[in-house]
Amino acid sequence: MTDPANPDRPDPEGEEEALLRFLAQFGISPGPDGRLDVEALMGRLQGMMGAFATQMASFGKSDESGMNWGFTRDVVRRLTAAAGPDPSAGAAELGRIRDAVALADLWLDEEIAFPRLSSPAAAWTRGEWVERTWSTWQQLVRPVTGQLSVALRGLVDARESTSVEPMLRMALSGMFASQVGQSLASLAQSVVSAGDIGLPLTDEPQVALLPVNISAFSEGLEADPGDILLFLAIREAARQRLFGAVGWLGPQLLALVEHYARDIAIDPDALEQAIESQLGSAMTPEALEDAGQALAGSLFAPQVTDEQREVLERLETLLALVEGWVDEVVAQVAGTRMPAAAALTETLRRRRAVGGPAESALKSLVGLELRPRRTRDAANLWAATRAARGAEARDATWDHPDLVPTTADLADPLGFAAVGHTTGAPDDLDAELAKLLDEEGGAR
Repeated sequence: MTDPANPDRPDPEGEEEALLRFLAQFGISPGPDGRLDVEALMGRLQGMMGAFATQMASFGKSDESGMNWGFTRDVVRRLTAAAGPDPSAGAAELGRIRDAVALADLWLDEEIAFPRLSSPAAAWTRGEWVERTWSTWQQLVRPVTGQLSVALRGLVDARESTSVEPMLRMALSGMFASQVGQSLASLAQSVVSAGDIGLPLTDEPQVALLPVNISAFSEGLEADPGDILLFLAIREAARQRLFGAVGWLGPQLLALVEHYARDIAIDPDALEQAIESQLGSAMTPEALEDAGQALAGSLFAPQVTDEQREVLERLETLLALVEGWVDEVVAQVAGTRMPAAAALTETLRRRRAVGGPAESALKSLVGLELRPRRTRDAANLWAATRAARGAEARDATWDHPDLVPTTADLADPLGFAAVGHTTGAPDDLDAELAKLLDEEGGAR
């Protein structure tokens, strides 16, 4: 707004009116004389921002995106600890896990050509899972923080005042950091292995199982606990061998998630409502946790772009191919050796169908509505390929991204099994993903 007498100068009264309208939403009203003491108000806001900034600084510095990962980690740690005991594995338990993985590797050697990992199998606590996967979650969430900044800038511009922008930015950053922390804490309580969600979350492929969560997973199942441990060990060893041997697979999966998140749309109404609810109360870490919990599931706009739909289809297909390949390999390895294998495979399929760990995490963290519905189709395709051309041809399909089955191939598994398909020229999305991978490599 400008001063009518001097168009080059801001109009103080007009700015005050805009600020009044804005602050009224948060319960901040003028004094008895009907006027707003702007100087006192700004002092109050600065005091609130200073106190809040001091509290958040105790968790460490925010990164360039404004995300305070120290606060996020504190939320994860506290919620994980509150979920119950999380003891480190003793020597006997670690021995059982390593024996199960050793047997799994022995059986897998007969079925797949992908080599064993050089690192020994590990038994992780929930807290260790968080620490070992932390850098990957930062990588996946970072594009969303950029979109939040854009959405906040639009909200501030619409309100015609930048006076409280720093306060809004800190509040929003804290709420989203809390939401991320709560999502990771929930995930840490449900995953049974390092690669349980189907994404390569560790810097290097690693066979790691979480005994506390395996015990919870086993409750109510009729299978022997030793069989359940061995079954999960076979799955994890097969999956990590695949990630270790197929160099393009892990980066491609992560690039697809990042590509989707980079274009995520923020729901402006949900954003405004969240900020209003927070500014109407004291800005403390505890209040931010409550606001972050309320924000979960409503922050991202339901609309997706055509490009995001294409990315989502590719990601669902690729995840289905990974898990379908694991299902097929485990069926071959354990089918005749473990009578409980078929029932356990079906249990995991039902777990995915109702929204397993991967679906829940990606929805709350990057707004990705993932439903890998076609895992069973992928397992059938891999089984048909093995029957038609042998296990070596099945696994050689992973040699290049253009050789792996497409969504259309899942609809015609016998056609793919008979001849497969050859590499072709990359399309525009392939080129974008290659560029993203190159940028990630340069950043490291």
